[in-house]
Amino acid sequence: MTLPIFDGGRNLANLDVSKACRNIAVADYERTIQGAFREVADALAERRWLTEQVVAQQATLAAQTERARLAWLRYRNGAAPYLEVLDAERDRFTAEQALVQVRRALLSSSVSLYAALGGGAGHKAK
Repeated sequence: MTLPIFDGGRNLANLDVSKACRNIAVADYERTIQGAFREVADALAERRWLTEQVVAQQATLAAQTERARLAWLRYRNGAAPYLEVLDAERDRFTAEQALVQVRRALLSSSVSLYAALGGGAGHKAK
């Protein structure tokens, strides 16, 4: 027969260890939650900034497209050399490339946001 009186010291020590483990688990959980909120906030801020960049790059592309159109008209009417047309087309192409890169970054940030919100390869489709 064992009596709990003789195990009192060991039981109190086990209780203290259990409380310490619980406190560590709570702190780890809080740290994880704060990290998740930070990741979501960062992903949302990046997405908002990239959306603004897409709009700005679209305006740049529109301006370069108009410049190329006008350069072509000037060349066709003999008011400008063909080099002006080539420069305008090159700048339009550069603007198109920049727009593609910003759109790619926006799509990539959407994936990052999805992952930060808990989505990912580990989830099965229903």
